[in-house]
Amino acid sequence: MSSNVAPGLTWALIQEARARILGKVHRTPVMTSETLDSQANAQLHFKCENFQKAGAFKARGATNAVFALSDSEARSGVATHSSGNHAAALARAAGLRGIPAHIVMPNNAPQAKQASVRRYGGRIVFCEPTLQARESTVEQVLAETGATLIHPYNDLRVMAGQGTTAVELLEDLPDLDVILCPVGGGGQLSGIAVAAKTMKPTVRVIGVEPAGADDAARSFTSGQIVPMLNPQTIADGLRSSLGDKSFAEIRRHVDDIVTVSEESIIQAMRLIWEVLKIIVEPSGAVAYAAIVEGTLDVQGKRVGLVLSGGNLDLDSLPWIKAAC
Repeated sequence: MSSNVAPGLTWALIQEARARILGKVHRTPVMTSETLDSQANAQLHFKCENFQKAGAFKARGATNAVFALSDSEARSGVATHSSGNHAAALARAAGLRGIPAHIVMPNNAPQAKQASVRRYGGRIVFCEPTLQARESTVEQVLAETGATLIHPYNDLRVMAGQGTTAVELLEDLPDLDVILCPVGGGGQLSGIAVAAKTMKPTVRVIGVEPAGADDAARSFTSGQIVPMLNPQTIADGLRSSLGDKSFAEIRRHVDDIVTVSEESIIQAMRLIWEVLKIIVEPSGAVAYAAIVEGTLDVQGKRVGLVLSGGNLDLDSLPWIKAAC
């Protein structure tokens, strides 16, 4: 990056986020499996953000952003656009602060994620499942309500909150060699990369995304954002295009971005269900899919994998659909 670029996400912002969200989100556990270690010939440590409040890592960034607002900024509530996990997390955080949450969701968002938003008291406004429709609809909502926009990933407050995942992970496991993290809009990967590289500069941070939504990998290679126009993946949480703020940190701190097939995502998801005995959504299984597919050589390494969420429709499990 050129020297005249303003500083973006900092370690200080991540430390402030950690203090701000303390007691409002979970410190999530790390799970291991001798069976999965043996298959990978590596030591795998699964950071279970599927056990997080609202079922995904998004609770961290949304809570930090909402509680960082001044009283005047918060008075008319908050708004966002999201396929689901940020939507529920923002509705929850707004409820904790006692302010309204207006959530723009694509009309094909999973029913379980819509239900979660409603449980937390969020008002849903549906739109067509395109980024353009999301952005134009949220602009209308902002104009009508006077709410403050909390972008799902291209917001330093959100990115700082997501970075606290890596703080916990490296406190628990300071000897990690690699951290694998899903990437959609890049808020989680950028936050984790800044935190991880500050705490342990030698750790490798690698983003993983579906081959059918590979804008981050193409952007990383080209050095400029390549928008995702028509993502085709079961991992609904990873269909977003990178933001400029998140991409700037990814360019500075991330070592590589790799892609995985839909088949590997489903296989990884099923293995996590069957072996770890926990529910993870397709987006949350993407990091482990890189190991299942053999995309990365992790033999003999200590690997941290972020299981980013566990929200999905139980009536629409991919292996059930495939069997019909």
